[in-house]
Amino acid sequence: MAAAPALIDAHGRAIQYLRISVTDRCDLRCRYCMSEHMRFLPRGALLRLDELALVADRFVARGVRKIRLTGGEPLVRGDTMALVRRIARHLGAGLDEITLTTNGTRLAEHAEALRAAGMRRINVSLDSRDPETFRHITRHGDLSKVLAGIAAAQAAGLAVKLNMVALKGLNEDEIPVMLDWAATRGMDLTLIETMPLGEVDEDRVDRFLPLTGVLAALRARFELIPDTHRTGGPARYWRVAGTGTRLGLITPLSANFCDGCNRVRLASDGKLYMCLGHDEGVDIKAALRGGDLDEAIDAALRRKPARHDFRIAAGAAPATRRHMSVTGG
Repeated sequence: MAAAPALIDAHGRAIQYLRISVTDRCDLRCRYCMSEHMRFLPRGALLRLDELALVADRFVARGVRKIRLTGGEPLVRGDTMALVRRIARHLGAGLDEITLTTNGTRLAEHAEALRAAGMRRINVSLDSRDPETFRHITRHGDLSKVLAGIAAAQAAGLAVKLNMVALKGLNEDEIPVMLDWAATRGMDLTLIETMPLGEVDEDRVDRFLPLTGVLAALRARFELIPDTHRTGGPARYWRVAGTGTRLGLITPLSANFCDGCNRVRLASDGKLYMCLGHDEGVDIKAALRGGDLDEAIDAALRRKPARHDFRIAAGAAPATRRHMSVTGG
């Protein structure tokens, strides 16, 4: 394909970060993310491995510097490792980094292969280190598998950042303990406010915990130093004094971060979404199978909104019909 111009949206933001959801399936059922009885896409509706790779190729050619594979749970898809190796061929030739967000349940068996393919850091979703609380949040998860996966990743030489969704009345008391645990093991921790995506079985307002108050509480216990570090995502960081650990906060509700948005999301069904908080997407699958890929990407860029429309209110409909697992975090 011919060269194409850089990815600049209608608001002048350069797009340098592509998140690819390789599947909407997951082996957990986290209460803030999914309903208990999910209906997943038929496997034939997913983009094929070669199609996912072609989209990655084109985005790198047009200026994307970082690609993150997400899900659902990306490691439940059998050809994810082949995709990692395929995309990793761009490292040092336009692509700075390929990363992965995982729930960790299958990480132990894949950690060494991820490192060998060229991955250097991963995100692991971990909302509790208490086995019963973890099982409640995930509905049936086995914490020991996740902890074993984290240990295997670190042993393989992967830097691990923990992602923890802050949930009022469920894990808020664990947040200082989680930060301390991460610091003693050389891991970063990012706290995330729950986001109103897709219908779930509970009212999210009951679990919404603004991170502004959490940060104030943590400062009473830890010396936190503002840090200009950025990883390409929306988190804002603080260094934990006396450690090598960074604390990140992702605050879509209490402190909007959209002005610096540099990312787009490819869903596993081939829809390219410009914003996590909007339902409108462009059909990349159709472009791959009989259209013009650059034209489809450009059409999507023109539609990228200035900001999301997230809000939390009792009884309010979610911001989108899509669950988080469709487009990834």
